[in-house]
Amino acid sequence: MPSTKRKLNKDDVPEEVASPTSVAKPSNFQDLGLDARILQGIAREKFSTPTPVQGKAIPLALEGKDVLARSKTGSGKTAAYVLPILQSVLKRKADPNHTKCTSALILVPTRELAGQVTKAVEAFAAFCGQDIRTENLTRKEDDKVQRARLADLPDIVITTPGRASVNINTSALSLERLVHLVIDEADLVLSYGYDEDLENIAKAMPKGVQTFLMSATLRAELETLKGLFCRDPVVLELDEEEKDADEVSQYVVRCGEDEKFLLIYAIFMLKLIKGKCIVFVADIDRCYRLKLFLEQFGLKSCVLNSELPVNSRIHVVEEFNRNIYDIIIASDEHEVLGNEGNRKRKTESQAQDTTAETGEPDGDSKSLAAPAKEQASGKATHDGEGEDAEQVAGEVSGPPKKKRKGRKDKEYGIARGIDFKNVACVLNFDLPTTSKSYTHRIGRTARAGQTGMALSFVVPAALYRKHKPTSIPSAEHDEDVLAKIAKHQEKKGATVQPYHFDMKRLDGFRYRMGDALRAVTRIAVREARTRELRQELLKSEKLKRHFEENPADLHHLRHDGELRAARVQPHLKHVPEYLLPSGGKRGVAGADLGFVGFGKTDENRIRKARTNNRFKGKGKKPVGRKADPLKTFNAKGRR
Repeated sequence: MPSTKRKLNKDDVPEEVASPTSVAKPSNFQDLGLDARILQGIAREKFSTPTPVQGKAIPLALEGKDVLARSKTGSGKTAAYVLPILQSVLKRKADPNHTKCTSALILVPTRELAGQVTKAVEAFAAFCGQDIRTENLTRKEDDKVQRARLADLPDIVITTPGRASVNINTSALSLERLVHLVIDEADLVLSYGYDEDLENIAKAMPKGVQTFLMSATLRAELETLKGLFCRDPVVLELDEEEKDADEVSQYVVRCGEDEKFLLIYAIFMLKLIKGKCIVFVADIDRCYRLKLFLEQFGLKSCVLNSELPVNSRIHVVEEFNRNIYDIIIASDEHEVLGNEGNRKRKTESQAQDTTAETGEPDGDSKSLAAPAKEQASGKATHDGEGEDAEQVAGEVSGPPKKKRKGRKDKEYGIARGIDFKNVACVLNFDLPTTSKSYTHRIGRTARAGQTGMALSFVVPAALYRKHKPTSIPSAEHDEDVLAKIAKHQEKKGATVQPYHFDMKRLDGFRYRMGDALRAVTRIAVREARTRELRQELLKSEKLKRHFEENPADLHHLRHDGELRAARVQPHLKHVPEYLLPSGGKRGVAGADLGFVGFGKTDENRIRKARTNNRFKGKGKKPVGRKADPLKTFNAKGRR
């Protein structure tokens, strides 16, 4: 029997009312009363039973209540608001007198998340035919095309607050008959500096719109959103129910700045981590420095950062989820932008992070909002994808000077909301600057009931700036940030354990690490950054029409190719037995470890390459040893 509480009615007389949060958790999706077509879509996605947030939020949403939910990453928050919205749209369209309109607006902080939510909506509505029409406004397309799509009044619109505000101002997007509003990753939406856009959206909305605020963290700053959009929302805090299911093993390694590269070399070369891995670094230059470093050893990886076109970023995530790539190197530039070159702001951010433990606004909300607002000044279209390679070339790593700021995509975000599948390990190559960012980084693993590991490299204060070529400013306060992270995780019932690598056993690899680092110069990093951007712009723009007409060809488009900006030393790709610690490979990583050759075949590669180069441009291939050289002679020469 549901619990009850006493509440004053309109005549100020106490009466008993059912508690809204006392809804019994349904055992399956059929118990929720959803349309049969939606249930077919759920079965197709292989969802068996509702997660805690779905079991509580969906019944409340179907009753028309506003919902403000906090649930950990990977707990199924997207389906918790998508399914009741689909049910509402189908129910409304069953009425023969219904009016065609845009009835649901879903706001997300980043383009990547917008694409992910759009695919989720389409997947759940796969059996609804033309009754559910969706539109993603974050795609880079001509404004006239977008206006034409909106003029057709799609049922569900997914976008960022910036794009929604622009289309509202141009009257392309009408919210007169809006019924549902969703703000996913609500705290990050505020952190990105969308305050004015949200106020503009609130003014354009009619009264009585049902609101969903979803996030992995609910901080005091969400009171702003509650005041703008909500009417006495039901607050769902599911941390306690999900604590037992938290299967992230967290470890930290204290090492010098150059030893970070030594450790990641040993980890990937000796296959000490089994499965897919996301490596988080501080900024874009570190992305390419690390990628070029791994290329020295024949290790392939993909790069994700805000300079790459949105189509390329989304495709990288999709291919990673299809197990095409094993290593992604992702930059967390918002962390750096908020603190770069400003010690005072960094100190304030850390102080605010401390107050966040007690429920006050977290420190990185200001550090994120600052760069977002700076970039927002030039947001006529909020695209941010016309990055110029010359601007990229002007940016190099090291202490910030008077340098030109490359145009980065304000709506980029990889540490939050994106559904990476089957990630075995999150490796914090560079520690974030706040405990909140750490929480969302490690949330990329151990999703949907699976297990995972988070490994973080921390630079002790005594070792800071001891190796200047690999040093970054944010490493100065690693130990202070680690203390806050440990305290924050302890409150959630988790522990951050030290992991002791025996560095002496890796001494044999040090000279190889030194050779590789010397080859990855600042000029090589800059060239790699420029080359990668040009390649991805070419793939994203010039081939866009081709891939739309031939989607199967996308499987052949790879993002982990060698950039070749640094001199590659072939001998580094192999690990001779004499360099291994005592006990060999079995003593390092277990009995199932084995060397896998990179591109190794039975044929003589050197002889084949010489043969191909000898006859390159001749137009004919030799038939054999007895081929007459006079018959292959070209008297006219090359034209």
